[in-house]
Amino acid sequence: MNLVLFDPSEVSALLPRLDRRARHVLDVLRCGVGDSFDAGLIEGPRGKATIVSLDGKGLTLEFDWGDEPSPLDPITLVVGLPRPQTARKILGEATAMGVRTMHFVTSRRGEASYARSKLWTTHEWRRHLIDGAAQAFTTRLPEITVGRPLREVLDSLSDQSCRLALDNYEAGRPLSGVTAAAPVVLALGPERGWSAEERDLLRASGFELVHLGDRVLRVETACVLWRWR
Repeated sequence: MNLVLFDPSEVSALLPRLDRRARHVLDVLRCGVGDSFDAGLIEGPRGKATIVSLDGKGLTLEFDWGDEPSPLDPITLVVGLPRPQTARKILGEATAMGVRTMHFVTSRRGEASYARSKLWTTHEWRRHLIDGAAQAFTTRLPEITVGRPLREVLDSLSDQSCRLALDNYEAGRPLSGVTAAAPVVLALGPERGWSAEERDLLRASGFELVHLGDRVLRVETACVLWRWR
């Protein structure tokens, strides 16, 4: 946790002693009364938080805010809805990499019930965004949609975007050979891959099929590796 993040409603409240952020400040950073640590206001500025007082109930903090971080990169991920444990990894890592939008779509070979997991129904997903932002020392969180059909999401995309879809079967060239101009949309299939109909739909929507090499990668690995190609 390189940046301790707070919602605007929390800055004037006691930070409970059992809150994981408090445990991080006390046990990992080893801060005490009078010490300061890096803090951020979600979707707002970064700055310093100083521990004014500390007791068995929690920490009283005083904040000194500075500048806001840069906006997120104009990158959109369209991901065939994966199993929840995979989605958790993608949410955190893609946020840390600066992705602006993530659409987790239903697909022909995907499992529709994944959209009903507690990850999505309890808003657990937001915690993984916050963890990714804290890792990257930013306050910016991406926009997330879940459970929409692939066609609906493709129809909603900006006409100016560079559109690429990862595919192990019909890709014409490697992603490393593409010079992509922002904004960029990258589509990644579910764990069983895109169907033939979905490949046709992607092509009709202006996507070029590309690959990351001759190895079949996990979805969460591809979501990270493509950024450095």
